[in-house]
Amino acid sequence: MGTSKKQSKKYKSPLRIWERARIDRDEQLRRKYGFKNKKELWKVESKLRNIRKRARDLVGLKALNLGEEEEKEFIRKLHSLGLVNENATVDDVLDLALENFLDRRLQTFVLKKDMARSIREARQIITHRHIEVDGKIVDTPSYLVQRDQEEKISFSKKSPIASSSHPIRSRADKSE
Repeated sequence: MGTSKKQSKKYKSPLRIWERARIDRDEQLRRKYGFKNKKELWKVESKLRNIRKRARDLVGLKALNLGEEEEKEFIRKLHSLGLVNENATVDDVLDLALENFLDRRLQTFVLKKDMARSIREARQIITHRHIEVDGKIVDTPSYLVQRDQEEKISFSKKSPIASSSHPIRSRADKSE
């Protein structure tokens, strides 16, 4: 079973820390998606790496005429997360990019729905518990929004921002 005293890392840091191309790419992603630190980006990269590994394993099973049910379940799960289409194949899963995951984060959805003026403000609103998804308060900006939850993102009823006369809301309305 293991012990719960020390949890293991959920990411793997890059082998070459000072690689210029990677540093520039990470900085662009940090500006666009508003990460707190590089560790957040590395966690998303690890999720993508694990999904691609699972897809490669399924391709190997497919060559042996095995694993059709596992493949359907895998595609169904990725479809519910909004990463692939309903009729996608394992090859489509292998084509997934890092941006596909980053676009599914709650922080990005709050910005896209014009609930915040900037990606940083979206992060602050989420961490201060002003956002709810499907009636539950979510305070994690990296929360992956499922396909059926996209329309259920709103301001919390307990939040002062829920009032349309709140200064943050009035600024957002003026910018439109």
